[in-house]
Order: sequence, then C-alpha cells, then structure tokens
Amino acid sequence: MKVKNKNISNYNRAISNATILELPFVYFIGIGGIGMSAIARYFYENKKQVAGYDKSSTKITGSLEKLGIKIHYEDAVGNIPSSFLEKEKTLVVYTPAISKNMEFRYFSENNYTVLKRAEILGKITENTYCLAVAGTHGKTTVSSILGHIMKQVNATSFLGGITENYNSNLIFGGNKISVVEADEFDGSFLKLKPNIACITSIDEDHLDYYKNSAALKESYIEFSKKVSRTLVVAKGVPIKGITYSASEEADYMALNLKFDKDKYVFDLQTPLKFIKNIELSLLGVHNVENALAAIALADIYGIYLENIKQSLSTFKGLKRRFSFKIKTNNFVLIDDYAHHPTEIKVLENSLRKMFPDDKILAVFQPHLYSRTRDFVDDFALALGKFDEVLLLDIYPAREEPIPNVSSKILLDKIKLKNKKLVQKSSLIINIKSSTAKVVAVFGAGDIDQTVDNITSKLLKSYK
Repeated sequence: MKVKNKNISNYNRAISNATILELPFVYFIGIGGIGMSAIARYFYENKKQVAGYDKSSTKITGSLEKLGIKIHYEDAVGNIPSSFLEKEKTLVVYTPAISKNMEFRYFSENNYTVLKRAEILGKITENTYCLAVAGTHGKTTVSSILGHIMKQVNATSFLGGITENYNSNLIFGGNKISVVEADEFDGSFLKLKPNIACITSIDEDHLDYYKNSAALKESYIEFSKKVSRTLVVAKGVPIKGITYSASEEADYMALNLKFDKDKYVFDLQTPLKFIKNIELSLLGVHNVENALAAIALADIYGIYLENIKQSLSTFKGLKRRFSFKIKTNNFVLIDDYAHHPTEIKVLENSLRKMFPDDKILAVFQPHLYSRTRDFVDDFALALGKFDEVLLLDIYPAREEPIPNVSSKILLDKIKLKNKKLVQKSSLIINIKSSTAKVVAVFGAGDIDQTVDNITSKLLKSYK
C-alpha cells in the first residue's frame, strides 16, 4: 500500500539511530555529490552494501565504482539492485541537489527509511566527539587540514573536497571522534550537534534559500547555539567566540609571516603558548587563516601544538584549490573551485602576488542561476580585475533556468575589452589564441571534468 510523503518522517522517527546505522543496505540518490560520496565511502568502509544513482558519470563516481559500488545513470526503479528493494534492510540517502526523481518517489511513497544527506550525517556524528567547520568560504580547506591533524587520534573526517594526502573526501578512522564540513545550504548544518566548531565567514550566499543576509546570519547564530563546548570564529565574524587572524590581534595569531621557497613560515601565538616556525605548503595568505582555524580547533580539542605543527608540515592541500596543472617558464595553468565573488577576488589577488608582471586569463563557469542573479554585479567586478575573461554558460545544478539570467548578461557587465562567451568545445583554441601566460580555470560546476583534457592538450604546446 502506498502512503503520502508526509508519513516518511513519522516512520523514520520510529526507528532508532542505532537501528538506522545498522541497516545492511544503503542506497544513495545523487551518490556522485562531494558530500554524498564521502558518506557512501563511510558506509562502504563499515562493510555495508552500497549502491546508488546519479545523473552522469564523473571522476568521483568512477572512484566509487572501482571499490565495487554499483552506480547507474538512468533514473529508473528497474535499475535499482533487487537487494536494495528490501524495505526492512535498506536506508535511502538523498541530496536536494538531485530533483526528487522517480526513484525518490518510489522509496518515499512505499515508506522506506529515507533521510536527507544532512540528516544521516547528523546521526553518524551525534554520538561522536564532533568538530565541525562552517562558513561561506574556506570550510573545505579548514576541515581538510583539521582532518589531517586529527588523524593522529583516529578521527573520521567527512570533507567537501578531495585531499592530496589521501586522494579522498573521507579520512576513515574510528567511531569516537569526527570532523565534519558543516554546509549552510538549506540549513543542513543545523542537523549537527558539534562539541567544538568554527565559523570562517558569513558572507551572503545561497540566497535562493535564505532570501536575505539577515536570515543567513540568524542561521549561523542558531548553529553556534548548537555547539556544546567551544566556538571558534574568524576575526570580524559578528558572533562571539575564540578568534583567529593572520593580520590582526586575535586569540590565535600568525606572527612574523613570510613566504619561503613555495611555503609559508610563521610563528603562532595562542591564548596560552607561543611556538615558532610553523610551515604550510599552501599558497595564499587566506590559507594561513584557514590553517589558524584548524590549529585552534585541534588545540582546543587537546592535540599538542608540536604534533599540530608536524601535521601542518605534511599537509599537501586539496584538488581544485589553487592546483597547478601546468607550471613552466612559459605557461601556467591553475584549477580552482572559486564560485563566489569573494573567492574570485582572493584567487585573483593571490595570482597577482605570484605573477605580478604577467597577463592573467580567467576561464569561469558560473554555478547556479540564483547565485549569478544575486551577485551579478559583484561577479562582474571581480572578473573585471583579470586581464582577459572566457565565460562559460551557467551550470544549473539543482535549478531550472531563471528568466533574464544568463552568462551573456554577466559578460555585458564585465568592464573588460578582452572578454568572450565560449563553449567547452572551443576552450582550448581560445586559450591558445590568448597571449596570457597564466590561465586560471575555476567554478563549482562540471568544469573540473574538462580541466584534464585541457591540460593534456596544452601540455603539448607549452612544454
């Protein structure tokens, strides 16, 4: 007998967290998402049977399939492995980034245990000592650095990016300590109950959900109230907490900062101690800020500062975070995840400091119609700081097109002579026709799937 979707929550509440986490089969709708795939890996490592659906094959889905996880790319109930159709044995996890498709409707209408990604992450971590990282910018880098530090105490870390050290968005450890990237989209981070947490920034974003900056700030305040022990905040964030800064006086400060042979070296002042010569092999002063946030969280937890220092010296960074794909004397290609005007400004500023005398070409794929609409003037201003811009069509993700919102409208607002709207198929020829020595390819859509092809083609020309 079919039931309406409103009964799902009542049915799920009747099942204890322990029972949900003990179900032997876990099926993911949108398994290729960066957050979803980390949870899929977690259940796989815990010896569950895992399978799922996504719209298209990617590097992430490919890596899951190599583990033996069955994934299909056509939305059809008939494609679901039969063992995952046993209601009493199956947990279904979905992401709002995938529209509520036929498979979702089947599971929900037939009263399976169906949970949103944020809900299952909350259930996994609520009986652990949880360290959570929230914020509009920097949370993936902070949580990844923190996860690397906390590996020494066997923490399990759920990350929003692929780390170079582990080639994964999951650092699998024990079930007593967790590190979580706390996503503010649709209030997801309010499902968490962290012991220690950090807020890196509360710049406007996701206004399709929050509607205005006041609502966004209120959500962060509500998140801060869920922190049971200590809240850490970047200096300037208007919420009370332990502060950190690389440029101002704060509870955790970077002093005597210098750049030496592709790494930053700085001294650290904490509320109680001073330690010299911390090394960080990440580019950009903003990453020193990110490291300070991770240091503060780990120090408050109780990791010795000398052990934190050692971990930082071995952290290799994240894929798609200022990643050099080509670096020769004649040509530089960088891949980055920047998709918000503030992040684009930071990227451009970092590139100018590294390559002060060189022309820089930006290749940008806007992410979401709503974000493009809400920040079109800010995007235009940030992109206008580059020497040239190649602009791709908007990547829609979970959204339907919005009238009068397009990359062409954004392009018209960019105050540059050398700007052009292009398709992925013509990127290589347009890059080659530019005289720019430095090319930055960035965005949060599927542009990452194009970067490797661009790299291999351009390597032949710029050896």
